[in-house]
Formats: sequence, structure tokens, C-alpha cells
Amino acid sequence: MMYAKVITAADMRSPVNLSSAAFATNKYATYRWLREHDPVHQGKVLSLLPCTFLSRYDDCARALRDPRLVRNRTTATGGRRFPVPMPRSVQALVNSMIMEDGAEHRRLRDLVHKAFTPRAIGQLAGRIEAITAALLDDAPAQGEIELKSAFARPIPVTVIAEMVGVEVAEVPRMASFIEAMTEGMSGFGYVRTLVWDLPKGARYVRELIARKQQHPGDDILTGLIQAEADGDRLTEDELVAMVFLLIIAGHETTFNLIANAVVTLLAHPEQLALLRAEPHRLDAAIEEVLRYNGPVQTTKPMYPTEDVTFSGVTIPRGATMMPLLGSANHDPAAFEQPEVFDITREKTKHLSFGHGIHYCLGAPLARLETRIALQALLARSPNLRLAVPLEALEIEVRPGWHTYKAVPVVVG
Repeated sequence: MMYAKVITAADMRSPVNLSSAAFATNKYATYRWLREHDPVHQGKVLSLLPCTFLSRYDDCARALRDPRLVRNRTTATGGRRFPVPMPRSVQALVNSMIMEDGAEHRRLRDLVHKAFTPRAIGQLAGRIEAITAALLDDAPAQGEIELKSAFARPIPVTVIAEMVGVEVAEVPRMASFIEAMTEGMSGFGYVRTLVWDLPKGARYVRELIARKQQHPGDDILTGLIQAEADGDRLTEDELVAMVFLLIIAGHETTFNLIANAVVTLLAHPEQLALLRAEPHRLDAAIEEVLRYNGPVQTTKPMYPTEDVTFSGVTIPRGATMMPLLGSANHDPAAFEQPEVFDITREKTKHLSFGHGIHYCLGAPLARLETRIALQALLARSPNLRLAVPLEALEIEVRPGWHTYKAVPVVVG
């Protein structure tokens, strides 16, 4: 499943391009070649932007906790924030806490972290179970469904909408603009996303903020607005960026994690049978999916504030670099038999949610939603199977992600 093609030196004559179909469909084999032959690789993002990729676990983990590597490009280069020009409306969306460092990152993260503590997230379990049950009730008891659209996506979209304070009637509109943006993230889709979808998203978020200012509630957005009013110096653009981040990040990883988990389990029937026989292994199974076939494959771009060295290669100050998390998670130096999917594996130290100060704030929520979704789906559908051969599943061409365009399954 993961290493269908053997990568040779001839295949690697051109720099790795994260935006290419060739990479998307052979990323794990490419990772293995990079770890063995070129662990600090000069590749490309978006087909044209140069980027240095780290592929070994130790290098990736060290990079994620090195304070000399920052997300704010201006800090490292003294130049503009983004390597390519962006409309102001788009800049307002992407200048979020995940693109900040140090005190500024802590200030923004502190505004929302209470809503994402394990205790706070645990209180959502009942509501997530109800959403999941309703989706399965609406699905046919037997027959074919497209898992992502009918089940995996609606769970986190509904949950984050309620957390942010989106009215029930507004959830379909919010879901539609999210889908438009995330589906445009490849090839010329980036152009459409930059000039059309993201500005539309910015307008939607500003409308949402304006409505919440008029009609506050018991939700994260009201809390952010009140924090601004209490003198926490949250600017309008920061507020827009925070809400946008919560809406996008609050669902994108989770619904693809649910889909990837189902595909991975169905591709390994002996592991699925073990999980059904020993359901207490569900949490471990989710962690193994995150390591073996997780949706998030890279971090956001990082920029050295001074020359740094990894695996004997010096990366100059201001260069764009990315740790390849998916490669790190398959490094035999860190994991025994990493190419084997094993839900009995001892607690893994995978990097799928990052590491260090930018460790994913929503990790507890993603784990909880995935656990509830898989538990309910497997209980309702003892004969769950893919509706097409595994090889027919189309892998999306999305830099930094490993996701499937559609996951048709037969339930029952």
C-alpha cells in the first residue's frame, strides 16, 4: 500500500516537488529514498518555490524545537512576510498564531487554549456522539456511501461551528466555503483560492464577527471579541485570522484522519479484526494511523534566523525549509519496522501533530472526534468494506497532505 513503487536515483534527477502528482502518489517511497540518500534535500513547493526538506526523524524533531527556526519570515529575512505577493485580505487570514513565534505566539495561543484543554474537550463527547449517531441514522443501513462527504466531514464541521458560535442555519454556508478552499489547494487551484475563495472566506468571517458583536453568546468567538474589548490588543485582522484558523484547522485534519483511518484499517484486515476483537486498542490504533498514514505530512514553512546545520548540511539564514513529518514517522531509526501497520505498537512518538511550541492545539479534539466516529461506524457496520479496489482510491495532490479525493465504502 505505502511502497508500491521503488524509487531509484533516476527518479530523483529532478528536485522533489510537493505539488506534483508523481510525488503525491509515491510519497512514502520518495521519503525512504531521501532518508537514505539525501536527508537535507533542495526541493520545491507549489512547483516553483525552492524549499529545503528534512526527512529524518531526529532532524525533524530537532528542527521543531529549535528557537532559531521561526514561522515569521520577516524575523529571519527582514523582508516581506510571504515569499510571493498576496492580497491584503488573504494576508489577514493567514497571519495567524501558527505563523508567529515567541511572545507573540504565546499571546495569541493563550486566548484560545482554555477551549482546547483535554478537560474542556472531554465535555464535548456527548454532543459528538449525538452528531455521529444522527449521521449514521441518516445513512443507509446497507449499501454504498461516500465516507468523507456523508460522515467524516460533517462531524468536525458541526462541532467547530458550534464551538465558534455559528448558527445552525449557517453551517451549510460555512461548510461550502471551507470545501471550496480546501479542494482548490493544488496546481492552478492555488490561483483560484488566492484571488477568489480566500477573499470570500475573509468576508464571511468578518460578517460572522460583526453578527457576534451584536449578539454575543457562550462560545469561543464571543470570548475572543471580549478579550479584544478588555484590552488584550487583539486587532481586527488578528481576530479574523484566529477565527479563520479555528474554522479551517478545527475540521480539516480530523475529517481526513477519520477517512485515512478507515482506509488503513480496511487495507489491513488482520489489524481490523484484532481491533474488533479487542476494542480497547482503539486509541492505539488511532495513534498508529497518525504515524503510518496520517493526513498532515509537513509543517508550515520555517526560516532560520542564522545558519543551521542538519545531517552535516548547512542551511543559510532566511532559507525556506520544511520538516517532512510523514517521512520522520517512517524512519527506521525511530520506529521498529516502520513500514508495518501495527495497532499493538508501543506508544509512538510520531510527529503528526508537530512538536514543541507549535504542537497542535486541536490534537485532543481530533483524537476524540476520530475515536467516537470509528467506534460508532465499526459498531454499526460489522461488514464495512471499500466499494472499490484499494488501488482505485485517488490520492489528492495537496502539498503537505496525504488525503483521498473520495472514499466510497459499503456499509452493513
